[in-house]
Amino acid sequence: MISSIYTIGETVLDVIFRNEQPVSATPGGSMLNTSVSLGRAGLKVEFISEYGNDHTGKMIDTFLKENHVGSNFINHYEDGKTALALAFLDKKLNASYAFYTQYPAVRLKGPLPETKNEDVILFGSIYSITPGIHGKIKKWVKKSKAAGTLIVYDPNFRKSHAGMLEKARPRIIQNIALADIVRGSDEDFLNIFGLSTPEDINMKIKSSGCNNLIITRNSKSVIAWFGEKKTEVRIPQVKPLVSTVGAGDNFNAGIIYSLVSNHLTSQDIVNMPASSVEAMIMSGIAFSAEVCKTLDNYISSGFSKSLNS
Repeated sequence: MISSIYTIGETVLDVIFRNEQPVSATPGGSMLNTSVSLGRAGLKVEFISEYGNDHTGKMIDTFLKENHVGSNFINHYEDGKTALALAFLDKKLNASYAFYTQYPAVRLKGPLPETKNEDVILFGSIYSITPGIHGKIKKWVKKSKAAGTLIVYDPNFRKSHAGMLEKARPRIIQNIALADIVRGSDEDFLNIFGLSTPEDINMKIKSSGCNNLIITRNSKSVIAWFGEKKTEVRIPQVKPLVSTVGAGDNFNAGIIYSLVSNHLTSQDIVNMPASSVEAMIMSGIAFSAEVCKTLDNYISSGFSKSLNS
């Protein structure tokens, strides 16, 4: 049976600045970026989101269709505008963000899909802890997990959101408890829990209810625990390094691509051997490195063709 991948998150128009000048404007949002890369990789992916019934929203509709991303569960709201995200690249090509939003009063309208054992859900970012949205996502993910769906959670919590942390942290912990795999950057866990060592982070994630953790550590390495088994993979240098904006989103795409391609379910990852964990991480690194070579937030058509050759 063919697995379906469901990603749920915010949609924005990403405007990237370098040297204080705009250099690109593309549809974005963490889950959209992941969805487009998975669509280009030939997998069946359905993106769940909401954005305005405006000119920008229509551009995004066309873009998703062109990239084989399902949009059956997108709400096109009338009482608001599609959000903008400005990404400012520093000299090391790391990004800081400013967000401009005009959302409707009622969020995430409409039904959410029924999922099955072979499927995968990816959720996370600020969207998944937003009041008025979190409860709906939590209920849906909990029901999907009971059906055997594999759940991946990426907190993706940036320093710029520190002002909301105290209220948001309990919702983040609830999301962790729902996940089969938590994937976050070392910066995420420092921002959320004030923890910097991988071992301390792993203990915190386990005590919060998830036994499988992947920590991406910028250009250093990826460290993972699946159960009690620890795996570390060094990250090769990326040349040319153009932008890191979509790096984490595409790491997620790479690990999901590996899970689905190898027909691994939530039951299978419990006893996953170290070799399979390493292969999954290498897939994540490959997707991420590919995106870092361009200003795009998703893998190139050439890279996707190499996956299917």
